[in-house]
Amino acid sequence: MAKKQGDIKKTTTTLFFVTILMFGFGYAMVPLYDTFCQITGLNGKTQRVIETKGEEVVVSNREVRILFDANVNGDLPWRLKPTIKAIKVQPGKFYDATYSVTNMSNEAVVGQAIPSVSPQIASLYFKKSECFCFVNQLLEPGETKDMLVRFEVDRDLPEDVGALTLSYTFFRAKGDNS
Repeated sequence: MAKKQGDIKKTTTTLFFVTILMFGFGYAMVPLYDTFCQITGLNGKTQRVIETKGEEVVVSNREVRILFDANVNGDLPWRLKPTIKAIKVQPGKFYDATYSVTNMSNEAVVGQAIPSVSPQIASLYFKKSECFCFVNQLLEPGETKDMLVRFEVDRDLPEDVGALTLSYTFFRAKGDNS
């Protein structure tokens, strides 16, 4: 009987630690996945940079066309559109673009924008210093906001990439039960 109780206690302790390990692993998966995507460019994740006020960087005469795209997940009552469809940029310089979003519902709603860059290789060279996607957005009923994204296309962008698409998809933020 004592041996059986010892076995039960050992099994319970083992299961407790396995549960804690599984929870920790699940909790760590999001930052690990984000890091993996940022390093490999998988899933169109882009890098975040901080602008520096320093010496002027020599910019090439190369131009890259940036197309802007906007989508809203089906359960979010918002309308999203870029204020311009496309621009030509010089790699190595920062540019601003805006997206306009409107809450079409009669209640306040919180949304989160997820960016994506295509072609996939270009995501490694597309860097944002400021973006509405960094934080959740709260829109009151009927409210319209113009939201800024400040970005740079890295000078090391492969020569065979002459155009890329910056796309945002808004989803209802987790925890928003509106």
